[in-house]
Amino acid sequence: MARTNYHLQKGNPVEQLFWGRCRVEKGAAFSFYNRESRMRQLIHNLKYKGVREIGIELGCMYAYDLKQSGFFEGIDILLPVPLHPSKKKARGFNQSEMIAEGVARIAGLPVDTTSLQRVSKTATQTRRSRYDRWINVEGIFKTDNKAVIENKHILLVDDVITTGSTIESCTSELLRTEGVKVSVIALAVAII
Repeated sequence: MARTNYHLQKGNPVEQLFWGRCRVEKGAAFSFYNRESRMRQLIHNLKYKGVREIGIELGCMYAYDLKQSGFFEGIDILLPVPLHPSKKKARGFNQSEMIAEGVARIAGLPVDTTSLQRVSKTATQTRRSRYDRWINVEGIFKTDNKAVIENKHILLVDDVITTGSTIESCTSELLRTEGVKVSVIALAVAII
């Protein structure tokens, strides 16, 4: 798999994706995502064939690299990007939770699956334009348990970052809570 090594670069393309859109402290992705990539096949098997272990193992692999670089310094909580309850029920699990579980094993950080909720069901983002993706996810997340995340540095965990609109929507909602800082990681990135 072609690794990005973005966790070693300040101002990397993942971080740049959010410049002027929402405040992200740090951002990184493990690998590149394109039609021919091995990572695309692995994520497909995780999401659509239910092979949960892929998420856990890849999360562990990436967390090892992140830990060696000091990326986790200052991070308080891992927060997987939530699925709508109906989608989670249909799939049987949230792939981002599997990835976060693997990251947690190496990072020694708690995983919070309750403070951020997806409250609106959205259509798949797969074939949407950048603008349509942004409109599709605007205002679909709400925070609960604000006391748990108040004054915390949250690491959002996702499977793939494409346009960044889902992360932007999550981040915008999280930043409404006092003292919150947000960083982002994903297994793959479909930019640059």
